[in-house]
Amino acid sequence: MSVVEDLSDKLAQDVIKAMDALGDEQLPEQVANVLGASSPSSEEIFRAAVRIRLAERRARQFLTEHVKTALEAKKQGKDVPKAVAPGTDNEAL
Repeated sequence: MSVVEDLSDKLAQDVIKAMDALGDEQLPEQVANVLGASSPSSEEIFRAAVRIRLAERRARQFLTEHVKTALEAKKQGKDVPKAVAPGTDNEAL
């Protein structure tokens, strides 16, 4: 990674931690605006890092919940349910 990518990713990690601690979902947007005033390229890299990290967190939570449900079903001798991501077209299948 380049210096700008490393710094933007570290900032994204810190902002996500602060967002969680404060319960302020708008914090990444506000920080991006401050960053963009001085460095539009850094702003874009920061925004991407925030999106990627939050998406990974949601996917990991989904995986954890699905595995927990599947293992419980298996333990009870039931069929393991298929993984169906919320908000996807395969929910109706």
